Amino acid sequence: MAARAYWQGQIRLALVSIPVEIFTATQSGAKISFNQIHEPSGKRIAYEKVVPGVGPVDRDDIIKGYEISKGEYVLLEDEEIEAVKLESKKTLELVQFVDADEIDPLYYEKPYYVAPKDELAEEAFVVLREALRKSKKVALGQLAVRGTEKLVAIKPCGKGLLLETLRYADEVRKGQSFFGAIDDAKPKKELLDLATALIDQRSAPFDASEFEDRYVDALRRLIDKKAKSRSNKAIIEDAGEPATGGGNVIDLMAALKKSVGSDKKPAAKSKPAAKPAGRTKKSA
Repeated sequence: MAARAYWQGQIRLALVSIPVEIFTATQSGAKISFNQIHEPSGKRIAYEKVVPGVGPVDRDDIIKGYEISKGEYVLLEDEEIEAVKLESKKTLELVQFVDADEIDPLYYEKPYYVAPKDELAEEAFVVLREALRKSKKVALGQLAVRGTEKLVAIKPCGKGLLLETLRYADEVRKGQSFFGAIDDAKPKKELLDLATALIDQRSAPFDASEFEDRYVDALRRLIDKKAKSRSNKAIIEDAGEPATGGGNVIDLMAALKKSVGSDKKPAAKSKPAAKPAGRTKKSA
């Protein structure tokens, strides 16, 4: 079954328009979903849409409303919202080009693949892709989809393009409010050298397939075990307390020296030597 396009329209660069399709680049992993259950009966809890003083209401009687003051709403039909004229609903205008390292990773939200809509669009599509590759720039524009306008960045990705939605400035908190109490003092050279050596020993090319969601696996084992027990008695497995490090320089020095000594073999250049202790996650 062919993937369904997330958005269809055109990328426009000055007077050049390129018909494209945009597809979601990610998918849900092996997640476990829980339902809320009424314990005495063992039945699933259902939810009703209710209005205070009226009771349950029909889904057809529900429309969107924007609160302009306490308890007072402007009511909007779906057709009215859909009719809002915004050029970026069908056209993604490339308005600026920047170096990739100018965009702080905090702003990246979610990735999408961009492909030409048909063979007629391929020539212009390939020219744009290779121009971005040659200039080592990222294109910026705005795209309206599903009731919101997204700020987006576009860059080459193999034979196609990668579009990443970006957060707006007012959606990103400034880190200094959280980091203000951290001392400005630089670490001692020996401590820094030991930490750098440990990082070097564990450095290797990134391979996402080396990481697995071990929490999901553990939940599955718990669910299987409880299903086989046919009992509602809780099964508690003690994961143990995490190791705690000392709070002074002497303990830190000893811990770093011991860590570097136990990691004498450097990581392979082709793939990680071993799976790390925890799952890593990108911020897309």
